[in-house]
Amino acid sequence: MTRRPSPRRSPIAVTMPFRPPLEEYVAYLEKVWASGIMTHHGPLVQELESGIAKALKVRDVACLVNGTLAIQLALRALRLKGEVITTPFSYAATPAAIAYEGLKPVFADIDPETLNIDPARIEGKITERTCAIVPVHVFSCPCDTDRIQEIADRHGIKVVYDAAHAFAVDWKGRSVMSYGDVSAFSLHATKLINCGEGGGCVGRDPEVMARIRRLRFFGHDEDKRVVDEGTNAKMHELTAALGLVNLKYLGKVLENRRRKYGLYQELLKGTPSLRFQRFAPKSYNYSYMPVIFETHELMRRAERAMSRQEVFARRYFHPSLNLTKPYFQPGLPVSESIAERVLCLPLYDALPEADIERICSIIRKI
Repeated sequence: MTRRPSPRRSPIAVTMPFRPPLEEYVAYLEKVWASGIMTHHGPLVQELESGIAKALKVRDVACLVNGTLAIQLALRALRLKGEVITTPFSYAATPAAIAYEGLKPVFADIDPETLNIDPARIEGKITERTCAIVPVHVFSCPCDTDRIQEIADRHGIKVVYDAAHAFAVDWKGRSVMSYGDVSAFSLHATKLINCGEGGGCVGRDPEVMARIRRLRFFGHDEDKRVVDEGTNAKMHELTAALGLVNLKYLGKVLENRRRKYGLYQELLKGTPSLRFQRFAPKSYNYSYMPVIFETHELMRRAERAMSRQEVFARRYFHPSLNLTKPYFQPGLPVSESIAERVLCLPLYDALPEADIERICSIIRKI
């Protein structure tokens, strides 16, 4: 008797953009076609800024073309010069944005539990050239904002949060975006809510926010005079249209991700040599599913076992940025160790729970 081959399973990516019903996006595109306005802070960009401000419970939002330029323009708007202390456990966009503004990234080690910059390590990095701290809310886990602000205030330096991961996270009774001088967020395809590409800034000083708005449009003021040394960082209407549709599904997407994260935790609970990032309850948006293995070898075994079954986890963030060529600053043992042992498992809105069960089975077997 001939044995039938088992049906081929589709590959499982580490992430997948949330895609709303196409007809809802098309309805917004029809508005763009009818107005003839494609860019230059059009009506949909303005509507998205208002919608995000309402969703995040903040006063002011400036939408931009991506999250990297959001960090850059925040730094430029604050007129900074010198050294900026940041985390080595992040995506390369963080130090790149600092360096592109003519500033020097200086790395401080991280907390092994939260994976965020360790406030106890910041002060030893401060010199007479230090002008700011750029902490990252890693995987949406809020930083220790109180201690970071206390250090910044004592030394008279600014705080710009890389909040790329932290959309819709509340921290100590208010949006995590409301901390620091400016928070820069991302609306990239892989984020909780996406515009395909996009980003923005939230700031507490209206003058700084006004400057960010000028900087994103070549330095033009409201009378179209060039009054600042700006760039082209405008979000266009087609991008804003996608963001507006996706914003309607924020609650649904957040709850779906929370449930799937919880399933991972339940299925992997008690697995030897494996632990999760520590974060405060309800202060997380479940954009990522990081797991930390006891050893590099065990992590690599899990990664290879999943890859053989076309499950593609990813090593966010490897290597530790202080060991990369452009920013080489060795000697940060916690970040260097975590970067060798962390693996982000697939997690996205459309991921079937049966696939989560299969992924966890692979991990438990190794």
